[in-house]
Amino acid sequence: MARDEVRRILPADIKREVLIKDEKAETNPKWGFPPEKRPMDMHMQFGIINLDKPPGPTSHEVVAWIKRLFDLNKAGHGGTLDPKVSGVLPVALERATRVVQALLPAGKEYVALMHLHGDVPENKIRAVMKEFEGEIIQRPPLRSAVKRRLRTRKVYYIEILEIDGKDVLFRVGVEAGTYIRSLIHHIGLALGVGAHMAELRRTRSGPFKEDETLVTLHDLIDYYHFWKDDGIEEYFRKAIQPMEKAVEHLPKVWIRDSAVAAVTYGADLAVPGIVKVHRGIKKGDLVAVMTLKDELVALGKATMTSGEMMQKSKGIAVDVDKVFMPRDWYPKMW
Repeated sequence: MARDEVRRILPADIKREVLIKDEKAETNPKWGFPPEKRPMDMHMQFGIINLDKPPGPTSHEVVAWIKRLFDLNKAGHGGTLDPKVSGVLPVALERATRVVQALLPAGKEYVALMHLHGDVPENKIRAVMKEFEGEIIQRPPLRSAVKRRLRTRKVYYIEILEIDGKDVLFRVGVEAGTYIRSLIHHIGLALGVGAHMAELRRTRSGPFKEDETLVTLHDLIDYYHFWKDDGIEEYFRKAIQPMEKAVEHLPKVWIRDSAVAAVTYGADLAVPGIVKVHRGIKKGDLVAVMTLKDELVALGKATMTSGEMMQKSKGIAVDVDKVFMPRDWYPKMW
């Protein structure tokens, strides 16, 4: 593997080992709706679109169009893109809307074109940009939607793709909430000539990438009409990812069928309900609670480490925060 490929890692790329607590646990096929088997209407209710946002409209406008076009009650996006910026914009539909919270710790990637305001030797450009990897301090821009206070953000990697005179094309992986325009401004100051962002495209938001799942608004509308007007659901189904896609990067706890309904009714997850867990979970980590059919039940904060979940026989393991599964998918067993 090439050196740059090894270095280009976001938190979403972490590989996790599964620890099995109960090897004999099974799931009843009569209950639940595995992501790949949901009827089309249900697939929409619990779906998320890997949308290729065009330059021009705001992220809010794009979401509003999708709501109107598909006659939805709710929709939300996973991280605002400025009007002029294009690229990956995850759009969650209906009951999956709150799942975009899970994308916050996953990291984002952009390809940016920086225009320098003066001539700088190439070796100096490379050396200075390298220094911006790691922890940086930023203040949100004047037009941002958040309070303009100083905050720390992490730059996971900067990879220069091309240098052509005063134009520098580079790829950058960052923590959510990092402003690339501000990053470029400070790189320009460090180079002593100033710089501004000429163009920007988001190429990744956690598990959502520029791959075969990325879909444009135009194609999305066509696929929707193929389904509604002609009864051909294949293309529209592929254009909508199950909400479980949005938690691919999170550490997970898989639970027994008998524990599912209790969690959907608001109970925190107790140790006896656990079948298997990801190694490396720490107290306070955001975790996804899953069925043995890999359905997302809920998100919550771990109150135990992976080791404690494996060793203990009682106690609360996950403080459940947001429940996504309807209460009638699994029967009550208490």
